[in-house]
Amino acid sequence: MTIYAGTLTNHERRHIAIVMSRFNTLITDALLAGAKEALMMHGVVETNIDVYYVPGAFEIPLVAEKVALTQKHDGIVTLGAVIRGETDHYDLVINGSMSGIAQVGLKTGVPTVFGVLTADTLEQAQHRAGGKAGNKGGEVATALLELLSVVDVI
Repeated sequence: MTIYAGTLTNHERRHIAIVMSRFNTLITDALLAGAKEALMMHGVVETNIDVYYVPGAFEIPLVAEKVALTQKHDGIVTLGAVIRGETDHYDLVINGSMSGIAQVGLKTGVPTVFGVLTADTLEQAQHRAGGKAGNKGGEVATALLELLSVVDVI
């Protein structure tokens, strides 16, 4: 049996795109800081990280797909924060962005990871963006690097 697993080494030459929602910037700015820190901690050079801002989480898939089609980046991190309100809008935004982001990687072949936080309250989101629950931006960026190293050996 042969086992293939991702590693967090040899990422110095990687070019990474981050597509990030500007909505809920208190949260998304913290996610971005965590993602950049994790990428650089594992060798990605800061000048090889491009950040693309979009208005909200629903707009992430379109820009992520356009970025993927340029073939300038090895992988894409998507970041956003959607906080539940009193309407169904929350569910519509999450479902649309989640399925759209999943399609980016499948349609283009460019590894793309989902880093859109979902939370019932602002406090929950803050805990996941550098608070008590760590920084999910850093976690998804690290997951992308692992994914890239597995894809490299296929």
